[in-house]
Amino acid sequence: MRIGELAARTGTTTRTLRYYEARGLLSARRDPHGHRAYDEDDVRLLEQIRTLRDFGFGLEETRPFVECLRAGHPEGDSCPASLAVYRRKLAELDALIEELGAVRQKVAGQLDRAERARDALAVETAPPECELGGKQW
Repeated sequence: MRIGELAARTGTTTRTLRYYEARGLLSARRDPHGHRAYDEDDVRLLEQIRTLRDFGFGLEETRPFVECLRAGHPEGDSCPASLAVYRRKLAELDALIEELGAVRQKVAGQLDRAERARDALAVETAPPECELGGKQW
């Protein structure tokens, strides 16, 4: 298949495919007319890259998965280098979750303080009540 068809099948652009080719993640073969030619293995490779990118992996982080597929493995994450990338990404995500938890605690504390200050101000500035009916004038 040609580059336009590959782009359409994988939900990307021809420009992105050329970029991946320049970065060594995608290898284009040439047909007898000199056009780029791709096959189903390239579709699988691009689906792997897209899935990882959707998960927040950087383009270079996808390289071990691509190399694993190129080596003939049925899945791009069955090689030791791919597993190492997963481990690093999980550690990165755990650190971000911890950081976000700390920020959340600070924001919750600020909200609690602000609500208590608002409630205290409301009590101090409440209009006096009438002794006869409890109505406020």
